[in-house]
Amino acid sequence: MANRTIHDTIEVMTKYLYFPIKAKLFTNLDTKLKSLFKRKLEGKLITKFASLLLLVFATLLLSGCDKKNDYSSLSRILARGYINVGTIFGPTNYYTTANGFAGFEYELAKKYADSLNVELRIIPSYSLNELFIKLNTGEVDLLAASLSKTEKRLQRFRFAPSYETISQKLVFKQGNIRPRKVADLAGKLMVTTGSSYVENLEKLKLTHSELTWQETIEFDSEELLAKVLSGEIDYTVIDSNNLAINRSYYPEISIGFSINKPEPLAWMVSKNSHDDILASLIEFFGIVHHDGTLLALDDKYYGHIEQFNYVETRTFIKAVATTLPKYQHFFEKYAQEIDWRLLAAISYQESHWNPTARSYTGVRGMMMLTLATAKQMGIKSRLDTEQSIRGGAKYFKRMIAMMPDRIPRPDRIWFALASYNIGFGHLNDARIITQRQGGDPDRWVEVKTRLPLLQQKKYYKKTKHGYARGEEPVHYVDNIRRYYDTLSWLDNKAKEQAHALRLAQELQVLEQKEKAQQASQLDIELLEQELAVQPTLEVVKEADKDSKK
Repeated sequence: MANRTIHDTIEVMTKYLYFPIKAKLFTNLDTKLKSLFKRKLEGKLITKFASLLLLVFATLLLSGCDKKNDYSSLSRILARGYINVGTIFGPTNYYTTANGFAGFEYELAKKYADSLNVELRIIPSYSLNELFIKLNTGEVDLLAASLSKTEKRLQRFRFAPSYETISQKLVFKQGNIRPRKVADLAGKLMVTTGSSYVENLEKLKLTHSELTWQETIEFDSEELLAKVLSGEIDYTVIDSNNLAINRSYYPEISIGFSINKPEPLAWMVSKNSHDDILASLIEFFGIVHHDGTLLALDDKYYGHIEQFNYVETRTFIKAVATTLPKYQHFFEKYAQEIDWRLLAAISYQESHWNPTARSYTGVRGMMMLTLATAKQMGIKSRLDTEQSIRGGAKYFKRMIAMMPDRIPRPDRIWFALASYNIGFGHLNDARIITQRQGGDPDRWVEVKTRLPLLQQKKYYKKTKHGYARGEEPVHYVDNIRRYYDTLSWLDNKAKEQAHALRLAQELQVLEQKEKAQQASQLDIELLEQELAVQPTLEVVKEADKDSKK
């Protein structure tokens, strides 16, 4: 019990010391203690500090015999009721939204914590090296940060079972000369320090001595993409899954070549961690592989961005800047409980924000309503922009409400979108086929693979509503999800810039006020000096008069 208390005391002391300083402190501990003992009689405070350092030194010696006790174990996690998971800020791992936290790694870590019935405590960072230190010191129990299994990392850490395979892409700006191999690189290449990119580049350098690059701890992958676009650097390296997300925002980013063979991603634990935590991770990943959890998460974050269209993405981004502002207030007004950006994305997929759009099937307007649907929604003119948006929003909300309560978000939304496109009856036919084939009819990732079967006679002849062009709602939903992601990102960036501008303006006003106050204070001081000098001048004048007399 006493040893545990001493250990906790050391943890508190060392937690806030920078790692190299800690090493230096304990290396020079003996010298510092001798110096302190020489001044022992100078005061009680110094004596107490020396005693504490001796205690730390002795405890370190004792704990060296059983160092493994300081590291993660499943029993320790269960006893304290929470798990510390380290991760990197970013679109594939962990980020904040208006509705809370999100990210593939965050959601998977949350499911693991729930399986243990403990609280999830995320410890995010911008630095991989910082996370490695925290893992080795026991500050985090594991790392869930889209980490590749590499040879060097396997020597330093242990890994849970793999859950995804990615490749690393060297990227450049669209319009520049495409490098197809290492020998084609003719510019500045920069990558993040501590990343697996460095390890793979070092391997390439063994056969390409001319290869050079710079490493940075200041910028993350997304910031390096922005630097490629601005021309500050010529190339960077990024994981294929991260690139798929970012190309929706940065369509001018192009792929040169892969710098490595595909690598598995996995969670990382310390070499010194107890075997029980790794055993629990093996069991957990076995379950989520089998029950479809990983498949659903993969579809949620990556399923709709597998196909990238440069022209389409650029056209949409341009429309957001030039066309959307004319209609945004209508989307905000009628979206209500749903995200207005989702409603806008539906409208763009339907009409490209063209109020007079018309399809060969007879649907018309901003939300491309049929005549029957417009009548049901109380819309008199489908070509009236506001009426069309109001009717489309009302109809989409009805589709959401028709979904069974057991279907959670976001699947509920994707089902509603499919119904908006193909009809509720055909969607239910696809869900029934999914169930007959042993799939989960309440998961979009499962149903979307069966929707195209509605075009095959051997399937649709056994359905209630018959033939349907089942591939269309799959593409429809994927497109809307891409537009929604891009619009949300652009909108958030605009809000961040507006906030930064307001802060800069407020700072400028404060500086101006401060300058005015300083000037005012200076005037007061000069006046006071003048008033102080005035009596002296009067005395001098009087003395001068007396001397003349």
